[in-house]
Amino acid sequence: MGLSKITFNEPNPLMANNKIGILGSGEVSRTLAAGFLKHGYDVMVGSRDAAKLKDWQKNFKTAKLGTFQEAARFGELIVLSVKGTAAESLVKSLASDIDGKVVLDTTNPIADAPPENAVLKFFTTLESSLMEKLQKAVPSAKFVKVFNTVGSNVMVNPAFPGGRATMFICGNNDEAKQEVIRILDKFGWDPEDMGRIEASRAIEPLAILWCIPGFVKNQWTHAFRLVKL
Repeated sequence: MGLSKITFNEPNPLMANNKIGILGSGEVSRTLAAGFLKHGYDVMVGSRDAAKLKDWQKNFKTAKLGTFQEAARFGELIVLSVKGTAAESLVKSLASDIDGKVVLDTTNPIADAPPENAVLKFFTTLESSLMEKLQKAVPSAKFVKVFNTVGSNVMVNPAFPGGRATMFICGNNDEAKQEVIRILDKFGWDPEDMGRIEASRAIEPLAILWCIPGFVKNQWTHAFRLVKL
């Protein structure tokens, strides 16, 4: 979905957790920032180097821009959308700023190595996950794994021919997951709560499967759907 197709609404002062702090300046951050603005949230985007965000002003006139710390302090709800290799050190550095807050963890533990026959390499194993590392680093934050199994171009209100696709989530805090479920409904997804944080050991590797058609067929606009009887 291109930014030109998104209409930004004014923030809704009655919305719970209306202030969104987005940590990261890549395509996922751009798409989710546009999505939150579209749905009436008040958004601040943070980067390690705030100067990197100068080109955002054209498409994000209503968003606030700043450093990681400024965005983390601003947000009542946090979106973590940095490289997996940088995620743990970042959340540690912002521990006091994300204390007690819901953190949407969109990261994947992708290693700094090329794919092997279209299969990404992770720096974690099936006995651990990146989100578990993040939760251990900041126990007081309420991490919810989400948005890690699709491309940024279909994250916000995608129009799949077969209807809504499934977004798998997990985390230890039920209230935090309910907040994320409400967001996913606005963003056009069918949420599927897979339970506590250990489920991220299964959800994160779905990114490996999702990427294979992209590497092999240059197909990057698909998503998963959980079919039930």
